[in-house]
Amino acid sequence: MAHVPASERRPQLVQAALDLMAREGVAAGSTRAIAAELGVAQATVHYTFGTKKDLYRAVVEQLTADFVDSVRGVDPGDGPFGEQVRTLVHALWENSTKADGRCELLSEFAALAMRDPDLQDIMWAMQRGIEGTAAEILGALADAHGIRLALPAPEVAVFFLAGFDGLTSRHLAQRTPGEPTDPDTLRALDLLVTTAVGLCLGGAAVS
Repeated sequence: MAHVPASERRPQLVQAALDLMAREGVAAGSTRAIAAELGVAQATVHYTFGTKKDLYRAVVEQLTADFVDSVRGVDPGDGPFGEQVRTLVHALWENSTKADGRCELLSEFAALAMRDPDLQDIMWAMQRGIEGTAAEILGALADAHGIRLALPAPEVAVFFLAGFDGLTSRHLAQRTPGEPTDPDTLRALDLLVTTAVGLCLGGAAVS
């Protein structure tokens, strides 16, 4: 195989590790298996990622970036503030619950982090990054409508994402592959959006 610069090989290995773990779980992501996934020598994985923590961090960062990019790429439309928030949230939900194993992978990392300080550090950095992005998007929408938020955007983001994570866990626990989200979960998602928008507007109408 022709020589590939490290700057090109690293993202290839991250994607291979992500695809493998999303399909088979974190435990399946050995350096040997990742190397086989991409068709390179096992030593290449060791050379590129000095430790398992480095590899996990790279995979989680890629997962996070993919989720964030998917939301940033959504057109919220020209409707009122509340409707635009709802559009973005439902786009995030659709992306987060796709049957591609990525949501399950993040949940698996989160569970492992409860007993692994290294993983806890990685997942906490991810959480703060997502909260910051959510606050930024919320603030930008409010500015576009000339709205002064009743609560700081970061506080609303923390509240919303805590609820969103809980609904995601509920969905993963009871869903049947290939089946749509159950009506109770979708109703709860809409209630979460309504509450978050209400916090933003200080109890004003959701629109």
